Amino acid sequence: MQFQQLQYFVAVAETRHFTRAAEEVHVSQPSLSQQIRALEKELGVELFSRARGNIALTDAGEALLPLARRILADADTARIEVQELAQLRRGRIRLGATPSVCTGLLPEVLRAFHDRHPGIQLLIEEGGSHDLVRQLARGALDLALVVRPLPTPSPALTTVELLREDLVVVSSRDAPGLGRSVRVADLSGERLVMFRHGYDLRELTVAACRAEGFEPEFAVEGGEMDAVLGFVRAGLGVAVVPRMVAERAGAGLRVAELARPGLHRTIALAHRSDVAPPRAARELQRMLVER
Repeated sequence: MQFQQLQYFVAVAETRHFTRAAEEVHVSQPSLSQQIRALEKELGVELFSRARGNIALTDAGEALLPLARRILADADTARIEVQELAQLRRGRIRLGATPSVCTGLLPEVLRAFHDRHPGIQLLIEEGGSHDLVRQLARGALDLALVVRPLPTPSPALTTVELLREDLVVVSSRDAPGLGRSVRVADLSGERLVMFRHGYDLRELTVAACRAEGFEPEFAVEGGEMDAVLGFVRAGLGVAVVPRMVAERAGAGLRVAELARPGLHRTIALAHRSDVAPPRAARELQRMLVER
């Protein structure tokens, strides 16, 4: 049974005339009649009573008509929904990002994307690069904003560099200041507010301190970005954070540059190499790259 045959059947059932039905579906009358006969042969019943030019539905035809209409309507709905998805009217994007990127880079880009494509649902998953890479690999995310180099080499992922960002040191405005420029070595006398394990910034900061010959001392550890900034405002210690985050952190913080060569991180957009991201995800990818 073919959709085309059902379409011809419904046209004849509604017009009760083979020639007019053929005109409606834009085929020749012989072709339409041939397809109706093929449908009847496949079903093993006659669908129309053809007595002296009078076309009437048989009992089998009456039973098939509402089903045929429903099948054709469902097919039309499927076509429309696929077209809407292709035209970015509907769909979803599963985007992973580190919390600092969610705070700094994403809000303006997501607002612009939502303004253009309000029918696309945005699902955001926060996590460290380790977790995001694993979720990408198992298909739980379409795209992820991660810190390069990746925690573990993954030939199954494709990455595109988005930006290289400086890291700065933030402290409470009410605490004795570090000055406008500090070295990593100067942190040996400071108590640090430290992110949880698995956080890219934690590993980068600890590695930089050890490279200068000292083990960092933690005032408090285990927080996410908002918690870390709050603890710093309260005067519990200092923290190393991305410049983009520090600039958006609001009042209550003092920002110090890290003296050259400083500390930096590279943000990249990653997706699986073996699976093309959905159309909506590719559009968001384009906006992030061109921002």
